[in-house]
Amino acid sequence: MANASVQKKSAVSRLVKDLKVYGGLKGRDIANIVGVSPPTVSRWSKGEGSPTIEKQRVIAELRWVAERLSDFYAPDETRLWLQSGHPQLDGERPYDLINQGRTGEVLEVIERLDSGVFL
Repeated sequence: MANASVQKKSAVSRLVKDLKVYGGLKGRDIANIVGVSPPTVSRWSKGEGSPTIEKQRVIAELRWVAERLSDFYAPDETRLWLQSGHPQLDGERPYDLINQGRTGEVLEVIERLDSGVFL
């Protein structure tokens, strides 16, 4: 059972690292998005502690979106894209939608980017 816990911690720390690489997100960005303190994100990065299942879902979906955006944008541009109101999302910020469990709407916009149909 302890081994599963270690794997989960490692998975979360990889997700946080990937968000920094693909999404250009800083620890404080991730903390703001998932509603925790920056030191908490730092602990997760080190494999210490583990977020709730809901926060893990948000981190995993945010990572997926950031990776998809990396096909189109540099990490700092991805960070801005995630944190800015988007016209194809009725002015809402993509990371707010991800936090609300509405990742599908964000991915639809990215698919439009992929097909060359975007504003």
